[in-house]
Amino acid sequence: MGGEIYQAQVIRNFFDCITGTDRNLTRIYMCVMSLAKLRMESPEKMAALVDQLKKSKVRKELSVDILDYMCDAANQLELTSVQTAFGVKDIREVAQDFTGISMDSL
Repeated sequence: MGGEIYQAQVIRNFFDCITGTDRNLTRIYMCVMSLAKLRMESPEKMAALVDQLKKSKVRKELSVDILDYMCDAANQLELTSVQTAFGVKDIREVAQDFTGISMDSL
């Protein structure tokens, strides 16, 4: 599960990078390659990803294949790993904090 949490954090950083104001291709490259290494992708897959990143740099727009790869990787992760990476608590943990709510407290 530890590896999945790292993968979820890398995916989070990737999407933060592409949706943020600083869309740095070097950061995007690092996220994609880090995820590929964490997932232990084959050398052929790594070469294909690098090729798509190079094409993205030339075209000045992110390849759909890169987005597709990152979305597929995110889709394959366990929900608890993603929740941990994004800092989301399990509802059962939070529910214990609210043992009772009275109308007076609202």
